Amino acid sequence: MLDRRSLLVSAAAAGSAMAVPASAQTLPAAAPVEPDRQAPGFYRYRVGDLMITAVNDGVARRPLDGFIRNAQIDDVHGALDAAFLPRDSLTIPFTTLVIDRGGKLTLIDTGNGDSGAPTSGLWMTNFRAAGFDPAAVETVVISHFHGDHINGLRLKDGTAVFPGAEVLVPEAEWAFWMDDARMAAAPDGMKGAFQNVRRVFGPIAGDVKRFKADSEVVPNVTAVAAYGHTPGHTAFAVTAGDGRLMVMSDTTNHPALFVRNPEWQAIFDMDGDMARETRKRLLDMVASEKMQVAFYHAPFPATGHIARDGDGFAFVPVAWSPII
Repeated sequence: MLDRRSLLVSAAAAGSAMAVPASAQTLPAAAPVEPDRQAPGFYRYRVGDLMITAVNDGVARRPLDGFIRNAQIDDVHGALDAAFLPRDSLTIPFTTLVIDRGGKLTLIDTGNGDSGAPTSGLWMTNFRAAGFDPAAVETVVISHFHGDHINGLRLKDGTAVFPGAEVLVPEAEWAFWMDDARMAAAPDGMKGAFQNVRRVFGPIAGDVKRFKADSEVVPNVTAVAAYGHTPGHTAFAVTAGDGRLMVMSDTTNHPALFVRNPEWQAIFDMDGDMARETRKRLLDMVASEKMQVAFYHAPFPATGHIARDGDGFAFVPVAWSPII
């Protein structure tokens, strides 16, 4: 038999259970959070009626000594201090773009694949997290042939990542890197880059399509000559309705250094003087036209605008928004 105190306790417990919504009582336990992981690295925004998805492929870290050919290390440290970045090394992000034209998917560059730094190689995970399937990619457009832009086309074991996609590359870039005489005459430090281009493109060489500067590569995307970083390095103007985006590719490396100081030349710029003039020309153009920009090596989501600032320019990132 229940005494009065036990009856009151039982009634209170029953009342508490009834106060919790049934849906809350049946929710599954939350998945454990990995404390050393960020959320998936993708970000969507619109250019006119086009849906653009930035897909991050992680980062690489490199020492600063020798990274900028024509700047004193104290000046480099000053630029890093102004951007509240550490002085010991530079963290370089990698961000590709997916252009969705009514369900037709075009990639601009492909990331490092499984051939980059240990802190890179996140592209496929983030691409799938954004809801994409590599089998659905119709077109891959390449800006230039450095490994961090092309290695995502083919894994180390030779697997083609987008076997059904049409691959389009700059004509001038193909002519340089696929030239056997140039490869034979290249310094030892560059021979690996030539060999990697052949590893990636050799099995599909007969199917790769080449495009000229100023041509429409795919609908809404026009190639813009941006030579200097490599012989055929290309930027892309994406236009739809009133929307305009300049995909700067590697016109600059990290904006905190090379947008602020467009005269500086990165060690990766194959023709430093030409790369500098290209950089100044394109930065001036997008600043004048208030055109949105996307950078391959800017902090994620790697898009925003360029403002004039003294003798240089400033990168103004987009304000993150949950509304597309």
